[in-house]
Amino acid sequence: MTVPGLRERKKQRTRDALIRVSLELFTTHGYERTTVDEIVDAVEVSQRTFFRYFSSKEEVAFAVQQMVEEGFIEALRARPAAEAPLDALRNAVLGSWDTVGEAIAEVVPVELHLRTFRMIESTPALLAAHLRRSTELEETIAGIVAEREDLDVDADPRPRIAVAAFSGVMRVTGQMWGRGTDQSLAAIRALTERYLDHLGPALAPHWR
Repeated sequence: MTVPGLRERKKQRTRDALIRVSLELFTTHGYERTTVDEIVDAVEVSQRTFFRYFSSKEEVAFAVQQMVEEGFIEALRARPAAEAPLDALRNAVLGSWDTVGEAIAEVVPVELHLRTFRMIESTPALLAAHLRRSTELEETIAGIVAEREDLDVDADPRPRIAVAAFSGVMRVTGQMWGRGTDQSLAAIRALTERYLDHLGPALAPHWR
């Protein structure tokens, strides 16, 4: 593995500082009320530096979430080909939770990431962006599932249907975790596993 040079490490530290300060300001002062000027002043860099790393406040708001999603995609691509689609999705998300805490903590405190999650859910502009991004992510995942099963994603509806069901469970999990009292990373992982285990029974013909 190539060790990053001094220049690359400095750039990464600057990017991480911009993310950390942005999320802290968004979650304490409010996303809409926070300006790019306030962010760059706190980090002691120029606006030009900010826009070298991020195109907008929205992009920096989702920076850690983007990293988490990329980790899930990587985990899904690595699942054994013999796994059934929903098993592969379930194992990928649970497997990525095992390492995501460390990855997040390298950029921001996990507690700040969890606060950001709740802030996105309660900020209309970010919630709209979150739903748009979720739709795009579902298309990507459906394409991976179709490729794993050697299917044409536009001719066979099953990959999109499976991903829609999986994503729905994940969305409910996030909402229920946000309303709970234990808002740790361990708690959302446990809730994710519990709710995914209910996916099959919830689709059964009879519930009684």
